[in-house]
Amino acid sequence: MIDHEGPTPLYVQVADAIQARINAGELLPNRPIPSENQLVQEYAIARGTARKAIQLLRERGLVVTVVGRGTYVAATAS
Repeated sequence: MIDHEGPTPLYVQVADAIQARINAGELLPNRPIPSENQLVQEYAIARGTARKAIQLLRERGLVVTVVGRGTYVAATAS
């Protein structure tokens, strides 16, 4: 699913993959998305890449981050 050699930046690919999971109903509103550590392991990416992917999802309005709690699917996502 993630093309480590392709022209699309990895963080965009990871954000797109998570967005697809949100759109498919696999990740539900007001529920957490995988943590940075989980994304690092699942997609074989660096922590900074995972962080940028989550930031992109925030910019897209799909997730919200609660300090000290984690990152959750936005109530209006899907």
